[in-house]
Amino acid sequence: MAHKLWDKGKPVHTDIEKFTVGKDQEMDLFLAKADVLGSIAHITMLESVGLLTKEELTTLLAELRNIYSVVEKGEFIIEEGVEDVHSQVELMLTRKVGDAGKKIHSGRSRNDQVLLDLKLYTRSRIYDLAQATNKLFSVLSAQSEQYKKVLMPGYTHLQVAMPSSFGLWFGAYAESLTDDMQQLLAGWKICNRNPLGSAAGYGSSFPLNRQLTTDLLGFDGMNHNVVYAQMGRGKMERSVSYALASLAGTISKLAYDACLFSSQNFGFLQLADEYTTGSSIMPHKKNPDVFELTRAKCNKIQALPNDILLITNNLPSGYFRDLQLVKEIFIPAFDELLDCINMTTQMMQKVKINEQILNDSKYDLIFSVEEVNRLTLEGVPFRDAYKQVGEAIESGNFTPNKDIKHTHEGSIGKLCNKEITALMNGILSEFSFEKAFSAEEKLVNTK
Repeated sequence: MAHKLWDKGKPVHTDIEKFTVGKDQEMDLFLAKADVLGSIAHITMLESVGLLTKEELTTLLAELRNIYSVVEKGEFIIEEGVEDVHSQVELMLTRKVGDAGKKIHSGRSRNDQVLLDLKLYTRSRIYDLAQATNKLFSVLSAQSEQYKKVLMPGYTHLQVAMPSSFGLWFGAYAESLTDDMQQLLAGWKICNRNPLGSAAGYGSSFPLNRQLTTDLLGFDGMNHNVVYAQMGRGKMERSVSYALASLAGTISKLAYDACLFSSQNFGFLQLADEYTTGSSIMPHKKNPDVFELTRAKCNKIQALPNDILLITNNLPSGYFRDLQLVKEIFIPAFDELLDCINMTTQMMQKVKINEQILNDSKYDLIFSVEEVNRLTLEGVPFRDAYKQVGEAIESGNFTPNKDIKHTHEGSIGKLCNKEITALMNGILSEFSFEKAFSAEEKLVNTK
C-alpha cells in the first residue's frame, strides 16, 4: 500500500508516480540519519510549545532513537510504495506508537524538512572533506620539506623556463589546498544555518520556537526569513559545489602533473608499482590509470556548480519540483571527490623522486636567468645583462652556474611551509565542527 504524506485517497497514475519519484528514494537513503536528527529536534520543540505532551515526547524520542540506530547499522530501507524518507520515518513511528506518530509533522512541511536534511547531510560531508583535504595537505607539506633541495625544471608554455624544486612543486599544491579549504569554509557557513520552521516557505501559525531547534541541532544561526529559507534550496548546494569544484581543480592539476612527470620523456618521478596498471600486450607498461581517472572524475566535478545553476537559475521564489533533481548530482559528488583525494594522498605519500634531473645538459639553459641576475647584481644594467647572456646562448658559449640562491619568501630557498601550515590551521579553526556534532550526539544519546 502506497504511503504518501500528501495522500488524499485519490490514486495517481503509475507512470506519473514513477516519473516524479525518479531517483529520490535512492538519494533519500543518504538523508535518513539527518531526517531522524531533525525530527528529534522538531518534536522536542513541539513539546516545549504545548503541541506534544511530555509522555508523547518520551515515547517518540525513544522510537526515533531506535530508528537512528537502524540507520547507523545500515539496515534502514524505504519500503515498496513508500514515497520518501520522510514518509518512511513517519510510517515506522506510527506503527510503533500509534497516533502520536501522526503528530510529528505539525508545524513543518516536507519542504523545510528536506532543506534541513540536506544541510545536516552536507555539513557532515564537509567535515569528511575537510579531514581528507587536511591529510593530503600534511603529506604534500612533508614531501615539500623532504625534497626542498632537489631541483627540477620549471616550465612556461610547456617549455623549460627556470629552476624550480620539488619543495616548490609539492608546496604549491599544499598552499592551493588552503584556498580550497577557504572555499569549503564559506560553503560550511552558508550551509550551517537552520531552515526548520519555514514550513512550505511561508512560516506557520503554530507558536514555533525556531531558536530552540537551531540550538538543538548545533547550527551557527538560522535562515531568518522563511521565504529566503526556501530560496536557499539549490543555492546552498551550488555554493558548496563551488568548494568541491575548487578542490577538484587542484587535484586534477596535480594528477595531470603526475601523469606527465612520470612518463619516460620526463622521468621526474615514479609512481609506486601498486598504484599503476599494465597493458594487455605491452609487458613493460606501468600506466598511471588512477591519476587519469582522478583527472577525469575531478573535471566532471568541476562542472557541478554549472549543472546545479542550470537546474535552478530560472526559478522564481517558492518551491518547485525541479529542485529534486539537484540531489541526484549533488549527493554522489562527495564520495567521488573523497575517493580522489584519498587516492591522491596515498600515491603522493609513496611517490619516488628523481634527484638527478638537472644533471642532463638539456636543462642547462634554465640557469640563464640566474646568470642575468648575477650580472645585474654586479652592476650591469638588466637589459644589457639579458643581451649578453642571450648572445652567449646563441653562440653556444653559455656555461650554467647551478649554485643558485633564492632567499625571498616563497622561493626555492625559503618555502614558507610553516606559514602555509599556520594558514591552513587557522582556516580549519573557523569551522564549528565541535558545536555541530556534539549537538547531534546529545540528540541521539539516550543517557
